[in-house]
Amino acid sequence: MQSSVHQTEVLLFFTLLQLALIVVVARLAGEIAVRLSQSRAVGEIIAGLILGPSLFGLLLPATFSYVFRSAPAEPMTILSQIGLILLMFQIGLEFDFGHLRTGSNRKAVLNISVMGLALPFSLGLLFGWISHPYLAQGINLFGYVLFVGTAFSITALPILGRILMELDLTRSRVGVIAISSAAINDVVGWLMLAVVTALTVAEFSPASFAVKIGLIAIYVALCGWIVRPLLLRLLRRSGVDKGKLSPNLIGILLGTIFLSGMATYHLGIFAIFGGFMLGVLLHDQTAFVRAWREKVGEFVIVFFLPIFFTYTGLRTNIGALNSMELWGWCLLLVALATAGKFGGCYFAARRSGMSTREAKAIGIMMNTRALMELVVINVGLDLGVIPANVFTMLVIMAIGSTVVTTPALKIWLNLNKRANLESISQS
Repeated sequence: MQSSVHQTEVLLFFTLLQLALIVVVARLAGEIAVRLSQSRAVGEIIAGLILGPSLFGLLLPATFSYVFRSAPAEPMTILSQIGLILLMFQIGLEFDFGHLRTGSNRKAVLNISVMGLALPFSLGLLFGWISHPYLAQGINLFGYVLFVGTAFSITALPILGRILMELDLTRSRVGVIAISSAAINDVVGWLMLAVVTALTVAEFSPASFAVKIGLIAIYVALCGWIVRPLLLRLLRRSGVDKGKLSPNLIGILLGTIFLSGMATYHLGIFAIFGGFMLGVLLHDQTAFVRAWREKVGEFVIVFFLPIFFTYTGLRTNIGALNSMELWGWCLLLVALATAGKFGGCYFAARRSGMSTREAKAIGIMMNTRALMELVVINVGLDLGVIPANVFTMLVIMAIGSTVVTTPALKIWLNLNKRANLESISQS
């Protein structure tokens, strides 16, 4: 018994040590990122890499091993997944389906959404096909190609929204078109991820896949027809319309989120989809969304989100790209992913009658990937269809595409400040 208690205390000690380090470093990195005109999430993502084997483990291997390898990784893994479920719930809450019904600029939004998915997905399939014999030997070709294509297609709607707010572009023509296109991109992207995940779990068996898709459709229908009305009735009775969020309501919602995650886990599309689905069900409850953000959301962002970023960083080892050949593949991946998003969206914007200046701004915005990309590639790594070296390349692509967004927009919009402001501010 004493031995068991001692083991528990040791596990608790190292878990607390890791958590303290992660939270402090993430906050510091976030503050530095903000001072450099970047999104806080960019700093937190980079903090995850710094704490991983790519830097901390490289510079101080003994200390890194003591902090992150002295105890089993399961506690941090579970915390990161719980945090991701709650984060996906919040992303669902923040989802504005009003963008999908935007009347003005409908043609541009539709064209950019289609090309912003089709071209990068096609280039992702191409990269997956040609790189499979060299980077993913022993991994199912179909699953690998589909996941790389999906990873190329993602746009990070939450991060893009924050960037547009910081640059005061939320009500501009390019801002409205970009965020609306990204919203459609996200809907289709999550559907693609769910379908590809279900197909992979079904081991590419048409019969098993059809069964899983049918069960997922039943789950979605039950959520819309039964769960949503019950939750809305619960919210009305709890007085959330007055800005109140009682402990009982929080407890019931947390339990419901976790049950939804358990349901999607059994459906073979990962528990995170359950959290996202519950958030989507309540996205139009403005008072509740505001209350949740103020009372629970900040804790999720400050505590759980850095854990997920660090969890990703611990799985990323840039030093594993230890040859010119691997770095060549990495550069090709980043170039194709960027060309697919930027090129496809720029071409679609120009075809929709937008100016060259506006089209370039759209391409830059739609190339933002950040958190959403990390979610996709972590799913692929867990399923065993994305190898560790390609995972690292995709992490580099996700960070690079997000880091360049704000400075690229600032540089481009300041090439001719007065002309740009007149053009961009039109609604």
